[in-house]
Amino acid sequence: MSTSRKSVLVVSRHSPYGSGLARSALDHVLASAAFDQPVSLLFMGDGVLQLLPDQDSQRIGSKSMAKQLSALPLYEVDTLYADSAAAQRLGVDLSAAPAPVQAVTETDIRELLAGHDHVLGF
Repeated sequence: MSTSRKSVLVVSRHSPYGSGLARSALDHVLASAAFDQPVSLLFMGDGVLQLLPDQDSQRIGSKSMAKQLSALPLYEVDTLYADSAAAQRLGVDLSAAPAPVQAVTETDIRELLAGHDHVLGF
């Protein structure tokens, strides 16, 4: 049995509160990190809306995604990426995101997808 750890890229494409997919992506990242799996998180399309600061989710009776994202470094998840074109289109200031995130271009995204052993889309 091989003991090498396979890298995982989780791609989150959904807004933070419209469905359970954004939370499922984050849950998978946390579970992978808990088992010392090398994991990265890429926000694409409406997924970049998860990076908006000062999210108020109490009105809809949900936990704040921003608070959970800010805790990712505690789980040694330091590799977060965001589609820069989507962030610009949706008016998301990545420098104000709840966790440090690296803006990536379409070319960078192709390299990320090719450079990971497993890619999971949510």
